[in-house]
Amino acid sequence: MSLPQRLVIATRASRLAVWQAEHVRDRLRALYPACAVELLTLTTRGDQILDRTLSKVGGKGLFVKELENALLDGRADLAVHSLKDVPVDMLPPFELSTVLERADPRDAFVSNRYESLLALPAGAIVGTSSLRREAQLRAARPDLVVKPLRGNLDTRLGKLDQDEYDAIILAAAGLERIGYADRIRARLTPAQSLPAAGQGALGIEIRDDRDDMRAWLAPLACAATTACVSAERAVSRKLGGSCQVPLAAYAELQGSELRIQALVSAVDGQRVVRGARAGLAADAEQLGQAVAQDLLDDGAGAILAELLQDNPLP
Repeated sequence: MSLPQRLVIATRASRLAVWQAEHVRDRLRALYPACAVELLTLTTRGDQILDRTLSKVGGKGLFVKELENALLDGRADLAVHSLKDVPVDMLPPFELSTVLERADPRDAFVSNRYESLLALPAGAIVGTSSLRREAQLRAARPDLVVKPLRGNLDTRLGKLDQDEYDAIILAAAGLERIGYADRIRARLTPAQSLPAAGQGALGIEIRDDRDDMRAWLAPLACAATTACVSAERAVSRKLGGSCQVPLAAYAELQGSELRIQALVSAVDGQRVVRGARAGLAADAEQLGQAVAQDLLDDGAGAILAELLQDNPLP
């Protein structure tokens, strides 16, 4: 196999997305020193629409369309994504070729006044961009006021610093990647806030006819993370997961055993259905499907039907 001479990475324009693309660029340069690796920075529709929650404007796919167009027309060879932003039903001519080693998958509690979620007084205002986080917050602390929070990390932290919120919930990995780990007051355990499928992991998307790219990227793949996120994304795929559904799925690998937890919740947190399974890492996809079926059997189907009835797809 010949080695790459020039590679172009498509990325969103946010500081976090550029950091992630640069991380992949540096890994590729280390693998292929003679290769020129460049970034193509694009603004996506998801970055432009900041006055509405993702569940109201089309969901996570808004963050990948422009990058996919660059793959299609040859301006880019690969696209780097936060995996939790990648729709689980990736259709031809695209494929998720590579999943890198996962960073911290947990949600982070960020506040200038309070040290933890439990320390928040009744009526405190908490900001989040995620229905998944909102539902779990409402289930744990129905006395809090949960308000939408959109924008890149700097924008969200700025709103906190302007006292628009008493606390905000963000992904720990994103804060760490751009040097804001010191803003984290507490890392929420999976019991407090079960992560989104793929949270903390980076995924690389290519055109499915690029056998050369698939081979060149293979050394970047992390087998353990790939198994975990395969199970998580299988849960989301079976349940029709999107930004309109408070759905969480988180898998951990211990030796050859994979343990996965998942939940579906009503947005108000009044009904939460949880499930868990354990099995061989080699059966990751089947484990994810099985725990999703457990959730459906325990009443998640009714919750999902109500959510889609109240919020039809845009």
